[in-house]
Amino acid sequence: MTIRLNRRTALGLGTVATAGTVLAAATPASAAEATPTTPAQAARRVATVFGRHRAEAGGNWQGYVSVAGPAGTPVVAVAADADRTIEAYSVNKIAVATAVLDKVDRGLLTLDQRVEVTEAIVVPGGDGIFSLDGAYPSSVTLGHVLANLLTVSDDTAVRLCGLVAPAAEINSILIAKGFPNTQVEPVANPNRFFLGTSTPRQTHDLLRALVGGTLLSPASTTHLLGLLRSPVAFTDGIRRTMSSDDRARIATKAGWFADARHEAGVIFDRSGAAVLTYALFADGQADPDNFGATHPAVRARAAMGPKFLAAVDRLGGAGTAYRTTVQRPSNGG
Repeated sequence: MTIRLNRRTALGLGTVATAGTVLAAATPASAAEATPTTPAQAARRVATVFGRHRAEAGGNWQGYVSVAGPAGTPVVAVAADADRTIEAYSVNKIAVATAVLDKVDRGLLTLDQRVEVTEAIVVPGGDGIFSLDGAYPSSVTLGHVLANLLTVSDDTAVRLCGLVAPAAEINSILIAKGFPNTQVEPVANPNRFFLGTSTPRQTHDLLRALVGGTLLSPASTTHLLGLLRSPVAFTDGIRRTMSSDDRARIATKAGWFADARHEAGVIFDRSGAAVLTYALFADGQADPDNFGATHPAVRARAAMGPKFLAAVDRLGGAGTAYRTTVQRPSNGG
């Protein structure tokens, strides 16, 4: 796989006015502390938060963030090198799941059909659950595969998806849906692939299409968002310092490999309508071998998360309301 690692030291910030500007930087302190009540105010707050914390983390950042505006028209808060095609890593697992669920929607697959987990298909030492089983072969449903793909970001789940949706088919589905730069990278085995590339804007737009109901059927949309909003989904970044109720308002997927630390997702208002969409890609920070919560870029996103949520907390989202199913810990029994 060709790894595209950007080593830029400067980038532009697109805001509601002009690229290369952080509007709120010049806002008086008293105004900056007020809770935003309009999409434009929220977008300026988000731009300021992004600018501050990406500067603290250093390295290279590419991103696209918007706030739901009047009649659903997004107000752009951040447009930082947003059309650069870069390695998306596990953020592209959303795109892989989209292709699989598209086949479910067309009646070609079902979530309850079974796939076989052989020892040969398990990624040794990879992230996730399947590599920890230690007993193969086993048989799981496609629904189980997708749950592991999008929550604990299971690497073997990628190969299992390839059994039912080969690389070429995934790419053709994504192109047909309007995402020609969001593509997996084929290898010699047609049923395997590297997770490939996207752009911040296309990842953002794919998420907006998802919550807008134009990407998948209502059932598949609800299913995919439920996985990304679940308590077991990624919590080291945007959702780290939040209550369980606030975490449930955020659908998110992270991707990490080499020195890259990415995350993309959607923040929902209290009724469940999408109010902020983000695609944040970062590389070149210090401590590249640290895949934990103290990596500079991950720590920066953890600082951004509660501030993004606060910036839109008094706004209403747009489109369909996706309510969450309350999930609480169990004591067995």
